[in-house]
Order: sequence, then C-alpha cells, then structure tokens
Amino acid sequence: MAALLWLLIPLITGFAASIWAWCIGRLQPSPDHDTWEDLDRYQRLRSVLSRDEQCEAV
Repeated sequence: MAALLWLLIPLITGFAASIWAWCIGRLQPSPDHDTWEDLDRYQRLRSVLSRDEQCEAV
C-alpha cells in the first residue's frame, strides 16, 4: 500500500499543477484569443499604408 501512496503523490501534484495552469491561463488569455481585433488592426494598417502610397504618387 505504501508503494501505491508514493505513486499517488506525483499524480495529485500533476493534477494540482494542471488545474493551477488552467486557472492562470483563463485569467490572462494569450493575444491570439482575440483574432478579430487583430484582423481589424491589420486592415486599418493596410488602409493607412495604401493611402500614404497614393498620396506620394500624386
């Protein structure tokens, strides 16, 4: 029974670490979670750059 207890300790530690990592990840989402905002920012940048190129051509 003592041998099984030594196997149970790393298992519980692993579960606790995964739950902790999941909770921390939910509080601080990575930047790729808001893809639509990144796409809007990219489209605005493209439109500004294209306007600048048109102004230089004129």
